[in-house]
Amino acid sequence: MSVDQYFTPENQSLVKTYLTQEIYDSLKGVKTKDVGYDVDIAIQTCKDNQDSGVGIYAGDEDSYFALAPIFDPIIDAYHGGYSKDAKHKSDMDPSHLKGSEEKVDDFVISTRIRVGRNIRGYGLSPGISREQRSELEKLLTNALTKLTGDLSGKYFPLLGMSETDRIKLVEDHFLFKKGDRFLESCGANRDWPEGRGIFHNDKKTFLVWINEEDQLRIISMQSGGDFVEIFDRLGRGIKAIEASIKATADKVYMFNDHHGFIHSCPTNLGTGMRASVHIKLPKLSADKDKFYKTCADLKLQPRGVHGEHSESKGGIYDVSNKHRIGYTEVELVQTLIDGVSKLIALEKAL
Repeated sequence: MSVDQYFTPENQSLVKTYLTQEIYDSLKGVKTKDVGYDVDIAIQTCKDNQDSGVGIYAGDEDSYFALAPIFDPIIDAYHGGYSKDAKHKSDMDPSHLKGSEEKVDDFVISTRIRVGRNIRGYGLSPGISREQRSELEKLLTNALTKLTGDLSGKYFPLLGMSETDRIKLVEDHFLFKKGDRFLESCGANRDWPEGRGIFHNDKKTFLVWINEEDQLRIISMQSGGDFVEIFDRLGRGIKAIEASIKATADKVYMFNDHHGFIHSCPTNLGTGMRASVHIKLPKLSADKDKFYKTCADLKLQPRGVHGEHSESKGGIYDVSNKHRIGYTEVELVQTLIDGVSKLIALEKAL
């Protein structure tokens, strides 16, 4: 069977680039040990969506090992050079951060840092069973109810959610929606909305999504640009959740020295971190091409005010770190802090 049958001439995905006939043939019959994932299921999203940029998802932790002949070159290419022998290190110590050289609150409207996490022993969202997803929701909601202090809050399951809660969560921009067509094709949307939900603390500065693209999306956010405070709260939340699931069910996050924290999409491997600000730079962003190049030089990624593929409003952009793997969390947040300081200095100069 020819692998070329899966792709149109217009397809420019990394899967099409790196899935040679030789690699495809070598993976035929290979099944992952956790959920029985195989190469055809892994690339289904690319078959269905010929405009895919990457075109592959992992169904479990073993996908990155059993299907390494296709995952490894894609990881290396997407992350700008990350060989199969590279080692990833994690650092969540907020004391290692240095503050901004500029007064940021006149420009930074809000700051948000999120990471993905997945629990060892369960399938990732594209490969998890209905029963596992339900079990995982119970395990994680139990952990969330044990959070204390500024992390304590309430869990809102999507299944059976009251209209009052739904409207309030939409107004707060907390409620995640059913995944896009790429997640639909890879199987992450199965049994929607069962086993999914949202947690937030009383001050609405700490948020956890359960069973969206990853089993956990852990988010720390607030108005202004106090990066250290936001990062500290995130780290405490991540630790508290893992400590609870370890104590109650002997479970830990998926992590290894090469891939870092495991995610369903290889683009998020490593830290799984996106540290971002909504920042107002009307003068600097007036020349959009130059602004985007400046951000790229600072290892930052600008997006419209509503995220990827959206437009800016009033010179407000969503600016975040570009990298995920091969850098520590502290390094990525420091890159954002330093980059934002530079962008603000340039805006002032104009």
